[in-house]
Amino acid sequence: MVDLRSDTVTKPTIGMRKAMMEAEVGDDVYGEDPTVRALEEKAKAITGKEAAVFVCSGTMANQLAIRTRCAPGDEVLMHELSHPFLYEGGACAVFSGATIRPLKGEKGLIDPKSLKEAIRPYKRYMPRQRLVCLENTHNRGGGSVWPLSLVQEVTAIAKEAGLQTHMDGARIFNASIASGVPVAEYAKYVDTISFCLSKGLGAPIGSVLCGTQDIIEDARRFRHQMGGAWRQAGVLAACGLYALDHHIERLKEDHERAKTIAQVLEKSGLWRVLSKVETNIILFAPTFCSPLEAQKLLAQKGVLVGVLDQNTMRAVTHLDIDDAKLEYALSVFSGAKDARENM
Repeated sequence: MVDLRSDTVTKPTIGMRKAMMEAEVGDDVYGEDPTVRALEEKAKAITGKEAAVFVCSGTMANQLAIRTRCAPGDEVLMHELSHPFLYEGGACAVFSGATIRPLKGEKGLIDPKSLKEAIRPYKRYMPRQRLVCLENTHNRGGGSVWPLSLVQEVTAIAKEAGLQTHMDGARIFNASIASGVPVAEYAKYVDTISFCLSKGLGAPIGSVLCGTQDIIEDARRFRHQMGGAWRQAGVLAACGLYALDHHIERLKEDHERAKTIAQVLEKSGLWRVLSKVETNIILFAPTFCSPLEAQKLLAQKGVLVGVLDQNTMRAVTHLDIDDAKLEYALSVFSGAKDARENM
């Protein structure tokens, strides 16, 4: 089986399992888990932020970033294809009572003009605008990377308007490897940044939210309200530490394999690649049937991919995809039409 549905499907490596077994633990509600503390200190060093908090998921990290800035009736501005808008179950409304103002832009990257047009003077009968969210890399943008100059421009517009900024950096290490921009350089221009340990880095669970001491202290309180406080979470934090030490540089391998898949898909004539591959995500569509039918055909041959909508399929390379699995997947993609005709 070659599972290309997401980079969240990875299994902990032997090194991670050993780190889990040997992790020193304590009660994190009391702030006494040394491995959790070590992970948070490492996250601070990577991002250059004052404080950090370990949470169970990227969704929780994003929602804490929103909750710490927004009260009921407030408004968050983000791209119309952003994760908190599409894939977090309406959590912004549930936990913060806030609304989302969707913005435009190519490949999930906010168009500065769209942001400027959406910003308005405060009036008591309109939602109070509080926060601008950026997603880097952008999932529905096909793993698109924010140019640093665009980050600077968008965050400057937000700052001038008195708005806070958050970067959903679920795949920020993919962005950093692809662009050569250090994570701390991206983080410099936003008030908070989160990153996921369980996507390209291959840990089984967890994200980290980083920001000022005051914001992160509020985030800890709201995390508790959401039921997200940990006890002996060091066994999980140990995986994150291992991933940060061993799995960042290898992300370039995932990027190269994704580009290889895109090249073979295009060359076959059976598939259309919908956007240039920049990191580890390929958005594509079949030319010979519907995405749902193509997904079923591939699965019957042992290759799993995602369907995002009626026109778009997604494949994601990751830690568990080696060259042998890549070659098998390529053969299945290339033979998909014949497999359909022989059914």
